[in-house]
Amino acid sequence: MSFRELDLGFMTQALRLAARGRGRSRPDPMIGCMIVQDGDVAGSGYNRVAGEPNALEQALQAAGERARGATAYLTMLPADRPDLQSLSAAGLSRIVVAMPDARLEALAETGIEVETGLMEPDARMLNRAWLTWKQTGRPLVVLKWAMTLDGKIACTSGDSRWVTGDVARAHLHQIRDQVDAILIGETTAKRDDPELTARPAVPGPLPGWAGGIDPGPDEGWQPRDPLRIVLDTMARTDLNAMLFSPKLLERPMPNKTIVAATKLASPLKLKAIREKGAETLELPERGEVVALEPLLDELGRRGITSLLVEGGARVHWSFLSQGLADHIMVYVAPKVVGGAAAPGPVAGQGLEKMSQALQLIGNLRVTPIGEDVLLEGDLPK
Repeated sequence: MSFRELDLGFMTQALRLAARGRGRSRPDPMIGCMIVQDGDVAGSGYNRVAGEPNALEQALQAAGERARGATAYLTMLPADRPDLQSLSAAGLSRIVVAMPDARLEALAETGIEVETGLMEPDARMLNRAWLTWKQTGRPLVVLKWAMTLDGKIACTSGDSRWVTGDVARAHLHQIRDQVDAILIGETTAKRDDPELTARPAVPGPLPGWAGGIDPGPDEGWQPRDPLRIVLDTMARTDLNAMLFSPKLLERPMPNKTIVAATKLASPLKLKAIREKGAETLELPERGEVVALEPLLDELGRRGITSLLVEGGARVHWSFLSQGLADHIMVYVAPKVVGGAAAPGPVAGQGLEKMSQALQLIGNLRVTPIGEDVLLEGDLPK
């Protein structure tokens, strides 16, 4: 095995470690670190929860004196830490970082050999949501829906249980576990009365927007619920809805339900929602609905780096028509239900010509999941 192959192997391990922080490290990025001495791992770490020792600090602590003369493999430098002089003090002889960083120039001046760019595309894709948040101040927005082969999300009666099979639904819970927040509209809240939780799920193929890097088995893994948001212009959501149930709202943070409304909503209803233990946001309106850009700005200020939008159809069109969606995930079931009145996944005004259609431009993937298929790709901005 050549030395370069060794580098690739250890950086791959660092990326898999980093991937364990999905949905948990925010607002810090996902970072993995391996410290290697004479071909053996002396220490390792990854960003688990913001505020705790970061990946590099964990690895250096684990390596101790074995860090002297060793090579550190990092998917990226920690965002705010460490003091680069501490790296030199640890006695590292070489550091390999996937993503280039201007701070590494100062590190090279201390005598440490510095190399960058190894598996950089993988490292960037892994932290795509965090990079989007840092660059725009808003979360990465992922639209998700499930539909039949003929493009229906429900039958003419409104029945939609279930469009996809057990494996695809379990996969969705894995996705919910990895995002910071999930959003639905008032109609979906009324029709489905969902909990929007991330229940234990069988590990499955990872989505393209999250890098597709398998973190491997983690015995300590427990599902983590995302922040739940209801887009509700008039705050009409039923106070007895599952989203306001004590069993959800009394769980540890960051578990919370937020109702995003406008000044058109009844102050008494908003007060009643808060008394349930949920939070309300009064946002500007746009065409008598909640303006999405101020909502995304507010989520960004709260350190939300990724947002999963689960509809319904009018909500999907709002994000698409305003150019606010970054990625689409569609579960397609091998079923046909027919019916001119059966709803589709995207409503709104629509486009007049096929030449105007929104075209997925990159990161295109087709992944079989159980009896269903996951189609996904990036949208132009």
